[in-house]
Amino acid sequence: MDVIDARGVTHEYPDGTTAIRDVDIRVERGERVAVVGANGSGKSTLQLVLGGLVDRTAGTIRYFEETTDPEAVRERLGVLLQDPDDYLFNTTVREDLEYGPSQLGVPKEAATRRIRRLAADLGLSELLDRPPFRLSGGEKQRAAVASALAFEPDVLLFDEPLGAVDARYRARIVELIADHEGTVLVFTPSLAAVPEVAERVVLVGRDGSIAADGPVRSVLTDRQLLTTHGLRPPPTVRLFEGILDPAEMPLTVSEARRYLERQCG
Repeated sequence: MDVIDARGVTHEYPDGTTAIRDVDIRVERGERVAVVGANGSGKSTLQLVLGGLVDRTAGTIRYFEETTDPEAVRERLGVLLQDPDDYLFNTTVREDLEYGPSQLGVPKEAATRRIRRLAADLGLSELLDRPPFRLSGGEKQRAAVASALAFEPDVLLFDEPLGAVDARYRARIVELIADHEGTVLVFTPSLAAVPEVAERVVLVGRDGSIAADGPVRSVLTDRQLLTTHGLRPPPTVRLFEGILDPAEMPLTVSEARRYLERQCG
């Protein structure tokens, strides 16, 4: 089942600048998709358009094979914006985490358990009664991720969810995204974490159109394709270029470690 089916989607800014052009994307239930592209390529605009927060200039988007109206399925779409200040708007962190479940009528006891688990996972337990404006950048990012996860949407559309987060919590966010039972689209200019959060990569080219759409390995090991569109292969790919065939190349640090351990006996 397609949860998002976008055909010929274009968005132009009021000054006539085209942010994304003639985009076709079909995302099936349960898929993990990374939407990558250089800064300024239009991927954040694409997230807003697919999430129904910005109107498209042309094209159609169908949700869950049911409707072209995103408001009709708003409670099923979790859209995490690039700036966490755009997502945190309540008096305390706790209220931000409670907001989504309360809007969906989740029983208070179940919502409380969910919030406690997310707070513990993301190091927010001691921050729940603090106003969001008093958090550091990394703390805000973690709180925004927790808020988006708290109402357990069918589809998560995350714009740079690892942005200001330190290494320890980056790994935990990656795990939470991997564990999410629904569909996930992660929009990012950084390719290092892509193999851990996605099985498919959609590359937005410099002109806002789709330059590639395929399995993680085929896209991330294509240096010419990535370089043409202002991106660099992940560090592990760069490390093993010229040594291993792309089909054998480690894509993550853990894969590289296992490969080296095997070679060292």
